[in-house]
Amino acid sequence: MSLNNTHKPNKTNGNSSSIHSFETPRSPSRSTTRGNPPKLNDVAPAGLQSSPPRRRNNNTIFSDRYIPNRTGVDLQAAFSLSHEEILPDLRNIRNGDNEIEIRREEEANRTFSTVLKAELFGDNVPMATANLSNTTSSTGVINSRPKQIRTTGTGATVSSSMSTPPPRSSNSTSYFPGSAGSSVTAAIVNNNGHASSGSTISSSTTAATNNNNNQSNNNGGAGGSTIANDIDDVTSTPRRKTNLFTYQSPQKSRPISRDLQQELYSLSPVRQDSQKLLLSPQKKPRTISKVPYRVLDAPELSDDFYLNLVDWGQQDVLAVGLGDSVYLWDGATQSVDRLCNLTNKDKVTSLNWIGTGTHLAIGTSKGLVEIWDATRIKCIRTMTGHSLRVSSLAWNEHILSSGSRDRTILNRDVRIEDHYVNKFESHKQEVCGLKWNVEENKLASGGNDNNLFVWDGLNTKPLHQFTDHTAAVKAIAWSPHQRGILASGGGTADKTIKTWNTLTGSLIHDVNTGSQVCNLIWSKNSNELVSTHGYSRNQIIVWKYPTMQQIAQLTGHTYRVLYLSLSPDGETIVTGAGDETLRFWNVFEKNKHSESTASVLLGAFLQLR
Repeated sequence: MSLNNTHKPNKTNGNSSSIHSFETPRSPSRSTTRGNPPKLNDVAPAGLQSSPPRRRNNNTIFSDRYIPNRTGVDLQAAFSLSHEEILPDLRNIRNGDNEIEIRREEEANRTFSTVLKAELFGDNVPMATANLSNTTSSTGVINSRPKQIRTTGTGATVSSSMSTPPPRSSNSTSYFPGSAGSSVTAAIVNNNGHASSGSTISSSTTAATNNNNNQSNNNGGAGGSTIANDIDDVTSTPRRKTNLFTYQSPQKSRPISRDLQQELYSLSPVRQDSQKLLLSPQKKPRTISKVPYRVLDAPELSDDFYLNLVDWGQQDVLAVGLGDSVYLWDGATQSVDRLCNLTNKDKVTSLNWIGTGTHLAIGTSKGLVEIWDATRIKCIRTMTGHSLRVSSLAWNEHILSSGSRDRTILNRDVRIEDHYVNKFESHKQEVCGLKWNVEENKLASGGNDNNLFVWDGLNTKPLHQFTDHTAAVKAIAWSPHQRGILASGGGTADKTIKTWNTLTGSLIHDVNTGSQVCNLIWSKNSNELVSTHGYSRNQIIVWKYPTMQQIAQLTGHTYRVLYLSLSPDGETIVTGAGDETLRFWNVFEKNKHSESTASVLLGAFLQLR
């Protein structure tokens, strides 16, 4: 058989003919049915079954961010579902990263979320643009996109979101569908005060329109529209005081809001208030030098967490304990003098200036407490009482308290002959932190037993006992700005800074710093706090209170920063570490109030003379 035979027609009864040809096989997924598909009412021939319908893939596609659809979705419900911030918790996964960079990233994420919600829900959900008004300093209205109520020829009214200028004629029959929202009643009152019969207006917000001239009544009676009483715009976003439906006579200029005009003809896809938020200048934090302005060598400066070997007195003299000697550095002359040299192989373990800065108390490794007159370079008294080294000292006018490794705190009145007045014995291990609150006559003590005690004067029963720390409590500082506020820091196993209200005995803040807290000190001039740290970053952090946000991080020490003190003017801090260096940092600003007061008093005194 030749191939040509396949193309010859086959005649049947001499009347009809059909041509059969070879075709390329089709894909199995395609339908093999020829001709028109059968109708629903048609009955399929016997033995002939239609191919099963193709299954649709109903797999849900998840994206990285849920963006609600504007059609057929209740945006009020969608906004309420997305109202809760879904931002990554960067603080729990930081692993010791810079807190300042984390806060900047959080602010950027918060701004992006605010703008995104305002653009998605701003026309339908009033609360979506509330954050824009709180962030920007604009006194205008948040949502300046007006709603236009268009009237058809039959009298039916339709609401829509306006993105173009309003037409001059109210007879327009064009229709712009609005976003999905709730149907409310709008009141349209003509200049005669008569209500026309008519229909309900559908809008996402309540609209109240007053037609004040005859030009707006061209279509007032055609078809008739139902007029309701004015409804207060309660649920809608406040609008600018620009009435788009007020048409004035040609001789009078028509007032147009510049912001509204820019909004209508703006080519930006972002609303005006979002642009103000994005373009608003960022509030820059106070600049703090990351480099110390002075570095002093401190040979034999002990790398012992429990000791207190650096203190800056009110006479601008810095005392440093190095081995068996105490050296004095004069801040005015930059000179260094040796105050004392202990004998009998004794070591300096703690020191603290009296409030006036004239006398220095020195604790030794053998449990002695010596009082030296810094002006005469003379030891005026030696007191006993401790059986082990004196780790901490604190003055309260004429009362000197000393904490020791023997787990006791001795309170000494330097005016009398007795070496100590009474003894506190609540700690179970070495007392490494002592701080008096002179104004409130309260003593805070921290120990290696992870306990923090607050004592009311010389009462031997503690006022409060705080056991929340999980490591040694050496860092203790009383706030000079707020009554009863105490800050404490824990060691390597704790790594937290906690602030307490000693008036009520409650915990206020609990901040995880990521490293061992060695020292705490408050600024005299501002409500800020400085902490020094050990393992594992050896950093210095400046905190803003009460938000406990980081202002700056200072690094440079190669060992844990075990020692910290503040200059008398409150502007400079000095830090000491096991790397045997003392570093001076300009951290705080000047106290402008005290300077202005002094200058006023000095000027008045000069005028009297």
